[in-house]
Amino acid sequence: MNFNSLEYLLFLPITLILYFILPKKIKNPVLLIASFFFYMNWEPIYALLMLFSIAATYFCGLLVSKQALGKKKLWLVLCLLINLGILFVFKYFNFFTDTLGSIVGREFVTIDVLLPVGISFYTFQALGYTIDVYRGDIEAEKNFIDYALFVSFFPQLVAGPIERTGNIVPQLKKHHKFSFANLRDGFLLILWGMMKKILIADNLAVVVNTVYNDVHSHTGMQMIFATVCFAFQIYCDFSAYSDIARGSARIMNIELMRNFDCPYRAQTIKEFWRRWHISLSTWFKDYLYFPLGGSRCSKARQCFNVLVVFLVSGLWHGAAMTYVIWGALHGLYQIGGILMAPIRKRLYKVIKENNPVLVILRMVFTFILVNIAWVLFRANSLSDAAYIFKTIFSIDTVFPLAFGTLGLSRKMLIVMGIAVIILYIVDFVNSIKPVAKWINGRIFIRYLIYVIILLAIFIFGYYGAGFDPQDFVYFQF
Repeated sequence: MNFNSLEYLLFLPITLILYFILPKKIKNPVLLIASFFFYMNWEPIYALLMLFSIAATYFCGLLVSKQALGKKKLWLVLCLLINLGILFVFKYFNFFTDTLGSIVGREFVTIDVLLPVGISFYTFQALGYTIDVYRGDIEAEKNFIDYALFVSFFPQLVAGPIERTGNIVPQLKKHHKFSFANLRDGFLLILWGMMKKILIADNLAVVVNTVYNDVHSHTGMQMIFATVCFAFQIYCDFSAYSDIARGSARIMNIELMRNFDCPYRAQTIKEFWRRWHISLSTWFKDYLYFPLGGSRCSKARQCFNVLVVFLVSGLWHGAAMTYVIWGALHGLYQIGGILMAPIRKRLYKVIKENNPVLVILRMVFTFILVNIAWVLFRANSLSDAAYIFKTIFSIDTVFPLAFGTLGLSRKMLIVMGIAVIILYIVDFVNSIKPVAKWINGRIFIRYLIYVIILLAIFIFGYYGAGFDPQDFVYFQF
């Protein structure tokens, strides 16, 4: 069930009405049933897989909390093996057998299975819970319904944010009553997310797909343009999902963490990852980077730790070498930042670090680096990525951009440009002062914004062939 579908527009209000009219003791059971119903709309049988993962981490959490240190490690390792094993079989088995086969020059057996939607997200969320229990950061959750709801809570189930137990479970245990303020705030978030998804992301996807699905028919300038379009497509697509998820939960007075913070304002790659997919970045930092030693070690070891984290991050995103190299490239970017730190310190003694020109140059340079990496993320294969890199640095890149072959009219591309500029301005202002709070405090402006966004979606939105809702990009992860 897509957020941007008629089914969800019916599912959400029905679920909310039931949630608010039912007594406290059956709110969470009903919400759990609704969450599983939401998930089963993709592939019903895989709900059993999620239930198995929930049961495994729930019981391992209880056993970890009751055992001595040695046995705690045993149950933690068992939990990791079970969940990562499931993830490996369904997501990575064919990738590793194909890779191994290409290395040794023979074919290995593969399995024909459909990737369960959202498996990477709910697996990491469940594993984070077990690790937190092992560390003693939280107590094991004894109520199975509350724990199962924490893992399967429908707004953030399929594409995050990857939440922590300490944030969500206490909220789920509270008795939430209907509040017009929560409805107003949540609705605005949902509407803003729908606008980013339907109006911007899905339209930009037409350009991106046109070029990236037929790279040999396009010039270097068109590839550069399509890559920049992809940068904003994936940002609008993924942040839209997070906004709709946060808005849906906000109506129930449940606060999900913010997953994006104006990532393209970042002045370094390190800052970019503090602003992009924040829930995943912090997950890797807490559960992989710090256990490896973090930065409290030699510079060589710190660089190694960074590279390992980003290689794993690339693999988490997808079972393909393009994703692995994309992750490695971001790791190398960060290692370069670590090694260049002494030079930057000397430079900032000559030029002030907050010099406006220097700030803009850093932002532009970081955006260019991110886009270079996006080529690998979006390319259909390594050979396509290599061809794109070869072409964009060739002489034909200086030729004028031919808009007529990019899938959208020039007029629509102008609309997209204006929409992206408005988005950037709103993101910038929002980082200084919450825009939603200002809008919601003014009735006339609030309803005017509602009308403008809805009209923009209906007039300029891209709905796909036969008006089918387009899947969110991160559903594939």
